[in-house]
Amino acid sequence: MVVVSRNREALLRRCLESLRDSQGQEALQTIVVDNGSTDGSAQLEAEFPQLRLFRLPKNFGLTKALNIGWRAAEAEYVLFLHDDTEVAPDAIDRLAAVLDANATAAAVCPLLVDGEGQPAPQLGSLPPDGQWRSAQPASAEPLAVEYPRGAALMVRSFVIKSIRQIDERYGQFGSDADLAAQIRRGSRQILLVPQARVRHHGGRDLSADRHADFLLGRAVFLGKHHGFAAGLQARLAAILGPLAGFRWGVLRHTLSGQKIDGNQPQ
Repeated sequence: MVVVSRNREALLRRCLESLRDSQGQEALQTIVVDNGSTDGSAQLEAEFPQLRLFRLPKNFGLTKALNIGWRAAEAEYVLFLHDDTEVAPDAIDRLAAVLDANATAAAVCPLLVDGEGQPAPQLGSLPPDGQWRSAQPASAEPLAVEYPRGAALMVRSFVIKSIRQIDERYGQFGSDADLAAQIRRGSRQILLVPQARVRHHGGRDLSADRHADFLLGRAVFLGKHHGFAAGLQARLAAILGPLAGFRWGVLRHTLSGQKIDGNQPQ
């Protein structure tokens, strides 16, 4: 498992507790990449002795942290988790079993649920538009999905190695969409496993810098997967849209092209 965290000690502790309680946890490797936290998150290593913790000196951004994490992993499958998730005890076993049984699947994801156990916003579309809908599986059987959010995603290690790395041109948003597009380009599937459940707290509103990061990430995605003209159009829209709406905070970041990393607060 690879968990990236920054200044969310309480949520990270709950995530790590759920991993500690997972079935077969003695055979699991847990890696946390701490993106320059100042709230004491790095001290959790003492509470979880099997944890391998990478302390980064500042916030290098989500995508770079994910790459640091998966490169350190020594496993056939890598489960990427956000720090605001809690894994059901049998979820990891169920996800791995589906990958074992489906050679054409490059990745699997659990059903994300909210605090009441109801399906949480999880599925997006490509190219990404910032909208999420809840999965409503009709049965307990795994089903193919286009683009699940990266809050909980198990990927075959060789799939990431085949594309060399997760594209670090993305900041906080866009890398999961890019990975989904790369998997589709390789004619492989992402399967949602309804019987594997992961609670996702989520719910954080977009600040100006996070909104700008999404707009810039979408422009990167369109330029990469739909051509230069589409990327340029999206880049201009990322400037003109906030300008027309008098969203000066968003405009400041989109003008500079500044993604969320160590040069600005998250």
